Amino acid sequence: MARKNESILDILVLLPWWVSVALSGISYLVLKYFIPSIEFQQKGSADITYILFKGFAGAAPSLAPIIALVLLIPAPISAINSWRKRKLLDKQESIETVRNLKWREFEELVGEAYRRQGYVVCENSGAGPDGGIDLTLKKSGEVILVQCKQWRNIKVGVNKVRELYGVQISQNANKSILMTSGFFTQEAKNFAANKSIDLVEGSQLLGLIKSVQSQFKATSFTPTSLVTCPKCGSEMILRTAYKGSNIGQKFWGCSKFPNCRAIKPYKD
Repeated sequence: MARKNESILDILVLLPWWVSVALSGISYLVLKYFIPSIEFQQKGSADITYILFKGFAGAAPSLAPIIALVLLIPAPISAINSWRKRKLLDKQESIETVRNLKWREFEELVGEAYRRQGYVVCENSGAGPDGGIDLTLKKSGEVILVQCKQWRNIKVGVNKVRELYGVQISQNANKSILMTSGFFTQEAKNFAANKSIDLVEGSQLLGLIKSVQSQFKATSFTPTSLVTCPKCGSEMILRTAYKGSNIGQKFWGCSKFPNCRAIKPYKD
């Protein structure tokens, strides 16, 4: 969501690099060829709309390369940011390395982890470590709000969980996730128990990170035999459990998740 003082270039920096390239190309074609070809009927000698349009149509071809070039500026910045976030996730080795991150790096780490799971991740570009919702995840029509708490020594209490749940309800989100590198109080866990809000502690976060690290390596570099889903016949992906009683254990999960939740045990 655009903020009050946020320009289109600020927004494009947060989007994939190819969005800037596509928008640059489209704007060039529209200004160079489409607008000058439009025929606009003059309603009178004092038709201000006609005069303004004719002036803009005449200047559009000259403006086309300038505007297209400006819209290209965010592309390399976005590409570098994407590369940096991938490296940030790949170099995490333990919960201690995660806890040593700065708060903004922590948010980027969480965003990259969900991005590798196939979510569209919208980052909150507002300043400050506690500015409300840090990430919005979108996948298969589902909207999930994520708040990150880079708290090393203090347990996250029930008040933060209540606040996030209130925002979830007000924004009609399907679900929310409160993420911390530390721990939650028992009262916080009790409050979230029967609600559509997940509390992810440090050990579970590390499991998620290891899961997407191994998944990325397996799908990108290591040729593996095709494992098909017993329920829908789609390809299955090697995953690692990041919460529950089987944290750290590998299993095959359907690539159509969450539409299909079939799993298979993994054997070395």
